[in-house]
Amino acid sequence: MITEAAYAKINLGLNILGKRADGYHEVAMVMQSVGLSDTITISEGKGIEISTNIAGLSCGPDNLAYKAAALLAERAGLEPNVHIDLEKRIFMAAGLAGGSSDAAAVLRGLNRYWGLGLTNEELRQEAAKLGSDIPFCIEGGTALALGRGEIIEPLEDLPETIVVLAKPRGIEVSTAWVYKNYNEGRVIRVPKIRRMAEHIAEGAPALVPYMANVLETVTIPEYPVLASLKAAMVGAGAYYAMMSGSGPTVFAFVDSQDTARQVLAALADFDVETALTTTLGREI
Repeated sequence: MITEAAYAKINLGLNILGKRADGYHEVAMVMQSVGLSDTITISEGKGIEISTNIAGLSCGPDNLAYKAAALLAERAGLEPNVHIDLEKRIFMAAGLAGGSSDAAAVLRGLNRYWGLGLTNEELRQEAAKLGSDIPFCIEGGTALALGRGEIIEPLEDLPETIVVLAKPRGIEVSTAWVYKNYNEGRVIRVPKIRRMAEHIAEGAPALVPYMANVLETVTIPEYPVLASLKAAMVGAGAYYAMMSGSGPTVFAFVDSQDTARQVLAALADFDVETALTTTLGREI
């Protein structure tokens, strides 16, 4: 039996550079792992079997964990007789790469379970065939993501930072819908991605002047509660709050556990899922 942790990610900066010939968007992002995680357990099974603690989550061929297992089995020329259990804690459809991180954990876990000996770079190449966030999730940590998100340049680890996550219940955002409705003309604040990369070692407060997520211009007008969440978090003492990915999760940076508790208390009037966590370094 093999167990892997699948860590959520947040976007410290997300910019769209244009539309590509293949239909995807060219992006530049700084991605960051946080401690909120799912647990992936791999054991013997018949074919590819997926189980989960979340009612209604598909366990069939459309599940990214299933796709990851099928892909790696095909590469290895193996019959994939495995049972994969997904113990979900990462908020669903939340902009936190929960499904992508699960798929990356399956690739890492099956690489060990089957004794394939693939390097992380080889796993990233396989991951890129499944989805844009999955290559980052192979190692996590702090990284620059380019192309459609699959080109990963590891950065120095961001010094540990306390993070509060909040996701409104009942709101699930389609990443495809957000990108389809993106309009560069609505963007007021653009992240300075390279400047962020240069200041990572100084810690999260040094990044704040350069942080932004251009996709907020799509998701927040559709779900104004996200703006209210950001304002409440900053009003309670967070030194920055921003939407992660295509949303709807909002994250806040705080300077202490006491401030984190104040921020969580300020969210009591909202119908939200919350988590208190920290940033994580890269898994080598």
